[in-house]
Amino acid sequence: MPRQNTPESDEVTAVVTAVRDGLAALADPRSAPAMRRYMKSDMPFQGVRTPQRRGLVRRITRELPFRDRNTWLQTVLRLWDDAICREERYTAIDLTGHRTVARWQAPDLLPLYEHLIVTGAWWDFVDEIAINRVGPLLRQHFATVAPVLRHWANAPDPWKRRAALLSQNASGADTDTDLLTDCVEANLDEPGFFLRKAIGWALRQYARTDTRWVEDFVADHPGLSPLSRKEALRRR
Repeated sequence: MPRQNTPESDEVTAVVTAVRDGLAALADPRSAPAMRRYMKSDMPFQGVRTPQRRGLVRRITRELPFRDRNTWLQTVLRLWDDAICREERYTAIDLTGHRTVARWQAPDLLPLYEHLIVTGAWWDFVDEIAINRVGPLLRQHFATVAPVLRHWANAPDPWKRRAALLSQNASGADTDTDLLTDCVEANLDEPGFFLRKAIGWALRQYARTDTRWVEDFVADHPGLSPLSRKEALRRR
């Protein structure tokens, strides 16, 4: 869901400006290089810590509430697509999950989340979106969202695959084991570290609910990588 070529509203401009000014005021240039190295990021950091950033989001959404869904979406995409630092993208993700926009969450947001996943292409973005944005949509609209995630699990893009694998990490007893199985089996032969780690993490999370199911799954899938197997059984 890339931004549309439509004039930007004053409300969007006001929120984006408030975010940029707020992040600049919170910036810590001494911390920024280490944060960038840790995340192996091409995009620079300003050195803003997560609690500070989330406090800024709470203040801005209180002072400049979104008047409609389109304004909210335009703001998220402007912050994301035109980001000049990584914290702007973190803020865009924060805004997608703010309590004031919960009423606008629906399956038609999947193209937005897909856009953030594909263009973000790193675990700090993808995991938050998969677990805390796509996951709730899956639980609320399973019949609509599950087929999309099965498609993602087989997509050429590895980050869409990772998102599909992790989408049920917060589902607990509501985890659909057929979907989990399909997503894992679609990626058994993938050599990438981030996919093998995601397989193990997804299984380990479900082991909190049903350890025996995960143990049986691992036993029945000798093709699991050593990393996936180790992660899956870590809590045994």
